[in-house]
Amino acid sequence: MFDDNGSFLLAIFEFFIFCAWFMGLFWVFGDLFRSKDLGGFGKTVWSIFLIVLPLLGMLVYLIARGNGMNERALASAADLQSRQEAYIRSVSSSGGGSRSATEEIASAKSLLDSGAITAAEFDRLKSEALGGSRATSAVA
Repeated sequence: MFDDNGSFLLAIFEFFIFCAWFMGLFWVFGDLFRSKDLGGFGKTVWSIFLIVLPLLGMLVYLIARGNGMNERALASAADLQSRQEAYIRSVSSSGGGSRSATEEIASAKSLLDSGAITAAEFDRLKSEALGGSRATSAVA
């Protein structure tokens, strides 16, 4: 298949160029469909242009819309990060950060029923839970 080392190196170089072009094509399609300032008809026209004439279409896209690709990618990453932080906050707060008075009393009651705490400790935990809920409702 390969006559000498030169043809093998040329085949590796051609494979590298093909992979780089393919990655660039995915990058352009990703930016095209991430863009909020372009409507459906514009995205369709760009998609057809990129499919019919891929190399020329990619070069024209980079010239015409390449200056905003970085801003759209950064905005998408910032949006993803803010949504991830909001999800983490919602999961961590419902896991045990601030529980309602009812949850705290139910937890203390189950400890009392299992014999882990005494009735006096249960009364203390109950009054703390009720006092904490009154304090937060008075602040709100």
